Amino acid sequence: MKRREVLPLLGGVIAVGPLAARAQQPAIPVVGFLRNTTAEGSADFVAALRQGLKESGYVEGQNVAFELCWSDNRFDRLPELAADLVRRRCAVIVGAGQAAALAMKAATATVPIVFATGDDPVRIGLVASLNRPGGNVTGISFNSNLAAKQLELLREVVPKAVVVGMIVNPSVPGIEFVIGEAQKAAAALGQRMMIVTAGNEGEIDAAFATMAEARVDAFLISGDALFIGQRDRVIALAARHALPAIYELRQFVAAGGLMSYGPSITDAFRQVGLYVGRILKGAVPADLPVMLPTKYELVVNLKTAKALGMTIPQMFLHRVDEEID
Repeated sequence: MKRREVLPLLGGVIAVGPLAARAQQPAIPVVGFLRNTTAEGSADFVAALRQGLKESGYVEGQNVAFELCWSDNRFDRLPELAADLVRRRCAVIVGAGQAAALAMKAATATVPIVFATGDDPVRIGLVASLNRPGGNVTGISFNSNLAAKQLELLREVVPKAVVVGMIVNPSVPGIEFVIGEAQKAAAALGQRMMIVTAGNEGEIDAAFATMAEARVDAFLISGDALFIGQRDRVIALAARHALPAIYELRQFVAAGGLMSYGPSITDAFRQVGLYVGRILKGAVPADLPVMLPTKYELVVNLKTAKALGMTIPQMFLHRVDEEID
């Protein structure tokens, strides 16, 4: 089912209102936003985007409006939603996540697009290069091949882990590359990696059942939008099966996950907002290099560690950026 959330402009006139209503007020730019999750799962990212725009001088309801589109975890709806945003003459469109960004690029070669993706934007075809994106697309990539570092950190707190599970969404473009890199990192550590897939909410439960049956010792999970939106379910299942895990985002740890290591995605969306602001002021996406994360964080939930019967080594805690009790 297609969902679109339209936010009000000045005087209560909506962004998609009739031409007569638009003629009664100065036109203000509309920023489109497309993501393949539910709205509830990404509220903090949208807030960070708004903050970046505010820092650029654009305040919602004063000199900018938003049209937020969500596919509710249905990848097949993204092309239609992307085309709809183009028809609505958005000044700039944010493609939040690689699937949404690719759908936006396929939908238009002229409307400026700013993406936020955890994949390599060159390898998946979003831009020609990081320094010279070319075309109408730029953004931020937090593609850092984190699996190796995450597995090293996981082994420090679960030293006896031999079999490590990895939950991935098979629908994500380029996921085979991510799996391959993770498998190589696990082999280098003398671990065996078990890949389990989940492409929708129901399959997340099945993925945990599969890992429990295989007696995995710990797991990591790709930073896909589906799992971010379903993080409460993921955390509850990890607790039910008493499985320690490392995640990419602090949001998982705040929800009760054991620990996370990765870029600050909220800060990344703030940077996206800054780029959108620059484009609204006249900058051209082709001239804006793809940004890389400026902030990485290691976060541990001590309450969860205690519930799992684990003691986090003091040397490890000295390197932690944030402890959640």
